[in-house]
Amino acid sequence: MIPIDLIERTAGTLMDKAAIEIPDDYLTGLQHAAETEDGDLSSFVLQAMLENYKAAKEDRRAMCGDTGCPRWYVKMGNETQIEGGPVALEAALRRATAQATDGVPLRPNRVHPLWRTDHNNNVGIGAPEIEYGYEPGGEWIDLITVHKGGLFGTDYRMLFPSDGIEGIKRFYLDSLVAFGKRGLACQPAIIGIGLGGSKDTCMLLGKRAACLRVVGSENPDPKIAALEREFKDLGNSIGMGAMGFVGKNMVIDCNIEVGYCHTGGMQMSVHAFCLSSRRAVARVYADGRVEYRTDPDWFTPYQRRETIEWPGTAQEAAE
Repeated sequence: MIPIDLIERTAGTLMDKAAIEIPDDYLTGLQHAAETEDGDLSSFVLQAMLENYKAAKEDRRAMCGDTGCPRWYVKMGNETQIEGGPVALEAALRRATAQATDGVPLRPNRVHPLWRTDHNNNVGIGAPEIEYGYEPGGEWIDLITVHKGGLFGTDYRMLFPSDGIEGIKRFYLDSLVAFGKRGLACQPAIIGIGLGGSKDTCMLLGKRAACLRVVGSENPDPKIAALEREFKDLGNSIGMGAMGFVGKNMVIDCNIEVGYCHTGGMQMSVHAFCLSSRRAVARVYADGRVEYRTDPDWFTPYQRRETIEWPGTAQEAAE
């Protein structure tokens, strides 16, 4: 059984890491963008951000003044047992979020949508979000925190099968141009695209694609992987760079995730992570070990499972 105090301590460490330490995969992508950028203002922004990341790590301060909206993704092995159960787990993650808001510190961004009530700790009704995933075996729990900007950099459109790949490209480019021209996202960024599902799952797929895959990863479907590469190049061909200035590095990487949808539609969402790509991960074991990493490893074969698994006798009976 995994002790709840170990989960809370680990969650607190993750909040600190996510706010302060840029993940290596994103840092490498940003360094490549800085080396290839030829737009004057875009180059200035990229160099300034690289210096800022270094200073943040040395001074142990948040890498960006707007620390976004902290959220949690929790994945666990099928045999995992947690002291106090899932209710205690969620309480521990909420406490860790509140403590980090005061301790890191994080900007207290969470307010009531109508009354603007602010408890100054990023905790409230439905906040922070906690999403779950499970794996077939093991006695461990992965805690993943993502501090994603919570205002713009997201869009959704209901397309139709007849729109095809060209329709997907049009909406993708429309979104990126709007993000850049209207200041709706901080570029360059990891772009996540969700295709299919229903509207809510399409949005989840796109956000997870942006936040839970590392730079350089590819969808296991070779045709989708080819689209990811094409969309990265396409996004960097529109003449926009860092923070919407003239340049050629708007997209650090493009990740696409899909889900089966209604036969009459083709849902699509587009999500920009952030120039400060804030995420941190730890695996906690029942024996007390904690392993920190930056790759969420969320999209395993099990998470992308495509159909039903029947026991042999049931399958024979169906046939």
